[in-house]
Amino acid sequence: MSEELKPQPDPSKSAQRKSAEKRAQQVRQAKEKLSAADSDGKNRNPIVLDDTYSGLREDNRVVMRNTIALNLDNFRAAPEGFAPRPTRTYPPLREVAAPFASVIIPNFNGVRHLPVVLNALRRQRFTDFEVIVVDDASSDDSVELLESRYPDVRLIVNRRNEGFVRSCNTGAAAARGRMIVLLNSDTEPEPTWLEELVKAFVANPQAAAVTSKMLLFDRRDTLHTTGDMLGVDGIPRNRGVWERDAGQYDAAPHIFSGCGGATAYRREVWQALGGFDEQFWMYLEDVDFGFRARLEGWEAVFAPNARVYHHLSASGGDVLASYYVGRNTIWLIAKNMPRSLLRRNALAILGGQLAVTLDALRNWRGEAAQARLRGQLAGLFGLPQQLQKRRAIQPRRQIEDDDLARMLVAK
Repeated sequence: MSEELKPQPDPSKSAQRKSAEKRAQQVRQAKEKLSAADSDGKNRNPIVLDDTYSGLREDNRVVMRNTIALNLDNFRAAPEGFAPRPTRTYPPLREVAAPFASVIIPNFNGVRHLPVVLNALRRQRFTDFEVIVVDDASSDDSVELLESRYPDVRLIVNRRNEGFVRSCNTGAAAARGRMIVLLNSDTEPEPTWLEELVKAFVANPQAAAVTSKMLLFDRRDTLHTTGDMLGVDGIPRNRGVWERDAGQYDAAPHIFSGCGGATAYRREVWQALGGFDEQFWMYLEDVDFGFRARLEGWEAVFAPNARVYHHLSASGGDVLASYYVGRNTIWLIAKNMPRSLLRRNALAILGGQLAVTLDALRNWRGEAAQARLRGQLAGLFGLPQQLQKRRAIQPRRQIEDDDLARMLVAK
């Protein structure tokens, strides 16, 4: 038979045979090592005594050891021309005590207001606090102003517009203080404002929120709010709004919830409740938080001497407010109102929503009225998600329904 006609060996079969022989040899060597080890396991690798390892087939054990060996074989020493980084020394880290309060200012295109509020914070008589400004992708010069004139402020800049609520949550997540204080960018607190909030915060350990007396910026004898109340119809109310301040609410510290424009929150409650509901985006997120805190047995109080002045409607327009209030009121009720109070106040709740709808229809040519109607529709379409949240909220309720009912106001 010629050389060309002789059958040639299959190279793949030869490689497989050599590989099998090599594995068999490795198995034999492993057995010899194991048999030579002390019976009590003192000289054996800890991995050999592991239940997972010992439960593997012998071939798989070899594969495991081979993988480790290959990683070692792949190690390459540094080339001759390699220049290691010079050793650097650093001063020891300084121990920094966390501030008692963290003042968080959400900002969106508020460059004209920021100097007023930040300079007022510099004049605070209580000084154990930090300031965090969360800029919500402003298109004005807010960031440049903060970086150049207020280097002591902790600045967080959102890459895109996230909304008021998420900005508050972002600032709270970065805060180090025991007391989380939310303050609108278009406000001016008095020098004793933070001191008075702290006093009320310490004096009321059962309070999840302590709210300020908010007055109008350009009419400083006129109230904007002394705390939020909730009606039997499920509609929130600003206590004292548009009234001349004569101290008529100073002796009535108990409120349903605090206005998020100038309210201090207890850090552990904030974290336990997950902060503001980011689906609310803006408006009524503070009442929603207060409602959830109330359901879990916490209180809210009003600090009448913590005075702050607010530019009305500077941080949100009428159309935006109409839409989000229309939507979020429905969500607020659906999430939080206990079933017995829903049944007891069903006519008032339906009547309140119908009154809002009819008023918007009577003024339907106005943009705010149209926005309110769109908000109500969005609230109804969003009910499935809110009812899902309700199933998580209601089982955690710590307050009796009758006690909660006494907190609701008729007007």
